[in-house]
Order: sequence, then C-alpha cells, then structure tokens
Amino acid sequence: MAGLTLKGIYKKYPGGVVAVSDVNLEIRDKEFIILVGPSGCGKSTTLRMIAGLEEISEGELYIGDRLVNDIAPKDRDIAMVFQNYALYPHMTVFENMAFGLKLRKVPKDEIERKVNEAAKILDLSHLLDRKPKAMSGGQRQRVALGRAIVRSPKVFLLDEPLSNLDAKLRAQMRTEISKLHKKLGTTFIYVTHDQTEAMTMGDRIVVMKDGFVQQIDTPQNLYESPVNKFVAGFLGSPQMNFIDSVLKYDQEYGQYIVEFGSSDTKFSVGRKFQIIVPESKVTPELRNYVGKEITLGIRPESVHDEEMYLSNATTGVIECAVEITEMMGAETYLYLNCEGIPLTARVSPRTTAKGGDVIRVALDPNKIHIFDKETERTIVN
Repeated sequence: MAGLTLKGIYKKYPGGVVAVSDVNLEIRDKEFIILVGPSGCGKSTTLRMIAGLEEISEGELYIGDRLVNDIAPKDRDIAMVFQNYALYPHMTVFENMAFGLKLRKVPKDEIERKVNEAAKILDLSHLLDRKPKAMSGGQRQRVALGRAIVRSPKVFLLDEPLSNLDAKLRAQMRTEISKLHKKLGTTFIYVTHDQTEAMTMGDRIVVMKDGFVQQIDTPQNLYESPVNKFVAGFLGSPQMNFIDSVLKYDQEYGQYIVEFGSSDTKFSVGRKFQIIVPESKVTPELRNYVGKEITLGIRPESVHDEEMYLSNATTGVIECAVEITEMMGAETYLYLNCEGIPLTARVSPRTTAKGGDVIRVALDPNKIHIFDKETERTIVN
C-alpha cells in the first residue's frame, strides 16, 4: 500500500492554457481523498496526471517514495475506474474482470481465485457469465470496480464513477464504495462534482476552482470553517445564504453589528435589520472592516421560524415574505424574500408557513460567517 505526494504540480497546454496550478498535496496511505469542484476546475486533469494518462508539465509526483513522473501508467501500480465503466461488450463479467490479469500472464488458477474473491466482495458471483448489455448501470459499475480490485493496486483512482447512475442507485453505490474502501484498506482518490458524495465519503476533501486548490480539510471542517466564499457556497445543500451587509461598531455597548436591508425597495418602504456579532466570533481583523461593506453568510439550517426560537432570540430577528415552500419529507425549505434579499431556510416539516405569508425568522448569530466583499476571503467563521 502507499501514500502519494504531489509537489508543485502544474498542467500547461499549448497556447498558454494552465489547467492545474501549483497543486501541493500529501495523501496518506489508506486515505479516502476526494477532489471536488465545478466542471473545468482541474480535478479530472489532476487525477489523470496521477494515473500517467496526462503528462505533468511541472512538479513532482511520488507514489510511496518513488518518483513516478516518467513512469508508464501500467508500471505505477494504480487502477482507474472511469465514469463510463469502459467494459468490453463482447466479454462476460468474468472475462472483463480477468482481462488485465491475463495481459500480465498471471496463472489461470490465480486469476480464477482473484476474480471469484472480488465477485464475492461486490456481490457479482451470480453474474459472472453475463455480458454488460444484460446488466443494470449499478451492476456494470461494480464490474468496473471488480476489474480494478483483482489487480490489488496500491492506489485506486475513481473518476466520477457514479455520475451515470440514477439518484437512488447513486446513494446506494456511495455506501458500497465506502464499505469497499474499508474492506480493502487501500488508498482511494475519488473525483466528483457532487458535493454530497464529497461530504459523505471522503476522509479529507480537496476543493478546487479554476485549476487552484482552494482548501484541503475534513468534510466537517470545510463545512464549518470555509476559507473563502467559494468553498462556503460550494459545500452544503441548499447552499449558504449570502447577504450584502455593512459592519458597524456600537461604542456604548462595545458590540460589532452586521446591518443589512434596504432604505427603499419595491416591496416596502424598506427597513434595516441587524445581527450582533457574538464575542466568540470577534477577531482582531474584524475591527479593520468597521464602516465597510462585507458579505454575511448563514446556512439555511441556521435560519429558524420556530416560535420557541424566535421568543428567545435577542438579535437577528427579521421579517420576510414567503415566496415558495418545498416539502422534502423530513424537512421543509422556505424560499424567502427579505427587503429584496433572497433567503433560504431549512425548517421543521411541521412549519405552517406557506407561499404569500409574511413571517418572522431568526438568524442564529453563533452560526454566521463574514467574508471580505472584494477578495471573498473569510474574516469570521
């Protein structure tokens, strides 16, 4: 088994196009690491450089202690699982899984043992004589995983392996792949643009944008302490609310106050709303922003409409018009308009709010984030 080290990795194409810039990453042995970001952010290119399918323009890539920049893909001891499964349609499941081993001249009895072991792990034993066209998408994906498993590679690379599956099957396969990682005890590097996959599967997540790594951390830390507005907005569903605001300082009470709202809108005469920044969130840097425009961030689950919460709230209570409600079963999403500012609240399914209502909601001051309006860097988490 092996960890990986990426040192100052770049991918440059002719014409000055830089797809990946200065990626530095230490991946521990047996770690499940996820590369996530929007389309075109460089995550698949990074994976393909690890696989050896793309040449590294600058930097060094180590698998274990071995520099592999100039090592052929077949000699890197890695296995890749693709988005489109890449199965041979004329071969049975057994033949597909055995193909790589046959090319390596592995003895017949060893091939049979390895394929049967992998088939058992992936619940494919009863399908070994079937051809891919007679199988579901989920079964085909398991065959693609099986083909990788039989080689016992040091590192598994998975490039958006679930994106062709329907929502229910995707959720099921997420669990299967996580179980497989624990069972095999191998390093997994997994690329996705789906933040739910990233949050539920990875030990650590690498968030990328425009070829640059934005942040590397555990799912929980990324969610609670994003380094910038992009990371804050990318992780979490529905996404974080962002509100253009101004930071003020109350000399009398020694409090920092975030103020937002409008003096005149088409919805009403306009009002200003305030939320006091809790002392625990006051950083030395915050005083530099007094009197300046900032961006307030708050996640939908921290916007409350329950009467019990409202009656205890000492700050951050605002009035909103309910535009749309979405019943999600275990919860309800309220899409609100507050002085022209769109807000999403994730509330209890017992809520009585409906489209057209005007309601009060409370923003939890302990859950606010504050971002620099110009650089989008985080000031307060």
